[in-house]
Amino acid sequence: MNKQGDRLLTVDEAAERLGTGVRFIRRLIHERRIRYVKLGKPIRIPESVLDAYIEARTVEPLRTRRTRYGRAA
Repeated sequence: MNKQGDRLLTVDEAAERLGTGVRFIRRLIHERRIRYVKLGKPIRIPESVLDAYIEARTVEPLRTRRTRYGRAA
């Protein structure tokens, strides 16, 4: 749930934080792909929700690539 002191972001602030457009954030909300807080008409997204969204979609590299020519100088 919402942690104590977890800042609630507007849709615009959430879009800026993720580097996306507002429409993308609204689509995530509409499709219920992220949690949000509804304060009457305004919608807020806890920072921890965005952190979890980023963490869940972060792709780690399989392995480091080695070139056949060895290390660069």
